[in-house]
Amino acid sequence: MKKTPFVTLEKVQEIAEKYPTPFHLYDEKGIRENAQALKEAFAWNKGFKEFFAVKATPNPFLIKILQEYGCGCDCSSMTELMLSKAIGCKKGDIMFSSNDTPDKEFKYADEIGGIINLDDITHIESVEKAVGKIPEIISCRYNPGGVFKISNDIMDNPGDAKYGMTTEQIFDAFRILKSKGAREFGIHAFLASNTVTNDYYPMLAKVMFELAVKLQKETGAHIKFINLSGGIGIPYRPEQTPNDIRAIGEGVRKVYEEVLVPEGMGDVAIYTELGRFMMGPYGCLVTKAIHEKHTHKEYIGVDSCAVNLMRPAMYGAYHHITVLGKEDQVCDHLYDITGSLCENNDKFAIDRYLPKIDMGDYLVIHDTGAHGFSMGYNYNGKLKSAEILLHEDGSFDMIRRAETPRDYFATFDCFPIFEKMLEDEDRA
Repeated sequence: MKKTPFVTLEKVQEIAEKYPTPFHLYDEKGIRENAQALKEAFAWNKGFKEFFAVKATPNPFLIKILQEYGCGCDCSSMTELMLSKAIGCKKGDIMFSSNDTPDKEFKYADEIGGIINLDDITHIESVEKAVGKIPEIISCRYNPGGVFKISNDIMDNPGDAKYGMTTEQIFDAFRILKSKGAREFGIHAFLASNTVTNDYYPMLAKVMFELAVKLQKETGAHIKFINLSGGIGIPYRPEQTPNDIRAIGEGVRKVYEEVLVPEGMGDVAIYTELGRFMMGPYGCLVTKAIHEKHTHKEYIGVDSCAVNLMRPAMYGAYHHITVLGKEDQVCDHLYDITGSLCENNDKFAIDRYLPKIDMGDYLVIHDTGAHGFSMGYNYNGKLKSAEILLHEDGSFDMIRRAETPRDYFATFDCFPIFEKMLEDEDRA
């Protein structure tokens, strides 16, 4: 089975003339259509808002596209907050969901109008100290423990996750926060990652809606919003069936009508924090075959590595690969597709059947639009690539330049050796 890239060989050749491989390429058309579909899927909820998970793809040019569809930002660090402020996020446009959080980040999040989502009951004291008070609008993250199942299938194991409060703790937290001046409350949970099923969100919603009813009844706190967080996944493998966001939205609506509306809670807003679903399929890593090796296995070496996409090395994650221009050829050659890091796990594919690959062929590594570029690092002194946005009309723009040796050595700029390091930068 195969996936069809959103870019052709001819277009990649055109882009590569201006911006050499490797580079991450994004599909503006796909991003826009998906954002519109999400908006329509939850249009039944008056207060619905998507807070895009900045950690997935922290590029302001991409996030500004999502802003056109009413999206805000889900942040987890100071720099993500700074990025969100820079692109014009206003009060209520930022959700700050962090853990083990420095006090200064709580303070900054509040100053720029972010909604603080508390990961732990002990953070109440931290926020009060940092901000000087408890914000009037505040949220708490919930972790019910155990495993999360759909039918008999275990989706994930929240009990092993470091995030969130227990049931007892979240009730105590609401009472404490209310006594300290909080007036409107939200609850948040992330119980399973990268689910490829339309049932996950409705099942999570039922858990959260029932919790919300009990919290409001027992603590007297007004529940303003319920944040279903992320967890809606994408089909990395071609045989997987994509999620239907409209079916998911309808499933959540039914549970909302069954649980919240009869309790007089039909004004509760639904929030989401989708990263992978919003961007994942609409990005790819474009790389070129530059070496072949014939030893105990057949290896194709490309000009990118785990610095550009570390998910396969880190998780053994599957990313589909298309050899551009050879989409219709028989996949009868067994390869490992490798990068140049001094680590044996620096492989984009292991024992993958592909068409015969010749040196100079362009490979598209699919579904890197989320947690692709953003997880990059600089091991072996490797430099991160450029990011390019492909527009609907076929034009393209660089939306992040490739790193240079000057970037890599930048933290030595306060020492005399800095200029010495850069004597040969024109050769890099």
